Amino acid sequence: MLIRCENVVCGYGRTPSDNPVLKGINLEIEEGKSYCILGANGCGKTTLLRAISGMLPYQGSITLGDKQVSKLKRKEIASCIAMLSQISQIYFSYTVEEAVMLGRYLYADNFLGIPSKRDREIVSECIEKNGLKELKDRQISSLSGGQMQRMLLARTMAQMTPIIVLDEPTNHLDLKYRAELESFLKEWKKDSGHTLIAVFHDINSAIEIGDEFIFMKEGQIVSERAKENFLDGDELQEIYGMDVKLYMKKQLLFWK
Repeated sequence: MLIRCENVVCGYGRTPSDNPVLKGINLEIEEGKSYCILGANGCGKTTLLRAISGMLPYQGSITLGDKQVSKLKRKEIASCIAMLSQISQIYFSYTVEEAVMLGRYLYADNFLGIPSKRDREIVSECIEKNGLKELKDRQISSLSGGQMQRMLLARTMAQMTPIIVLDEPTNHLDLKYRAELESFLKEWKKDSGHTLIAVFHDINSAIEIGDEFIFMKEGQIVSERAKENFLDGDELQEIYGMDVKLYMKKQLLFWK
C-alpha cells in the first residue's frame, strides 16, 4: 500500500485532538490510481491532504510506504509528494520562471542551488505545458488568478514526484485551461507508479480524472467508490445536502 491512514485525528488547535477537523480517518491509497475527494466546504478535505503531505501534526498513523510521515524530514516527503495548495497571499516577488524553478530546489546538487541544464529543461517544459511561455519573465505579483494557478501547477509538476496532491486545481481556470489540465492529468497518471490525490468542487472534473472517489462529511469518510459505481447509493445527496443528480440533469437540458 502506498499511503495508509489509520484512525487519523487532525485539526488546527494546540494538539491534533483539540477541536479536530478529521475524526478518525481510515484510508488506503494504492499506487498508480487517481483519487478524488468530494464533500461540502469545511468537511476536512484540505486538512486530509495537508496531513498526508506532512504539513500538519496528527494523531493516529499515516504511513508513506513503510515509513511514518510524522517521522520523515521535509525533504524526504518532498521527494515523493508534490502538493498544490489553494492560492494564498505571496510575499516574495519572483518571475514566473523563477517561481517554477522552486519546484526543482529539491534536486539541487550544489551549495548555491544553481539550476542544472536538466532543471532548466524541465522547468521550460512545465511552463510551456501550462501556457505560460509568454509570461515566463513576468513578476508573479502581476498575474491574474488563473495565471497564478497555472504557475503553481507548473511548479508542482516540475517537482517530478510519483505522487501529486492537488487542492482545488481547477479553481480560477477558464474552460480552455481546465480542459487542458484534465487532459494532462489523465496522461500523467498513465505512467507507471504515478498516483494522484485531489480535492474538487467541480464534480465533472473529478469524474473526468478520478479512478476512485472518497466522499467526506464532517471530518469523516462516508464512503469510497470506484468510478464505475460512482452514482450508486445516496452519498452525493448526503455529503452535499441536495439532490446532486437532479441538479446535474437540469444543467444538461440546456445544452440539448
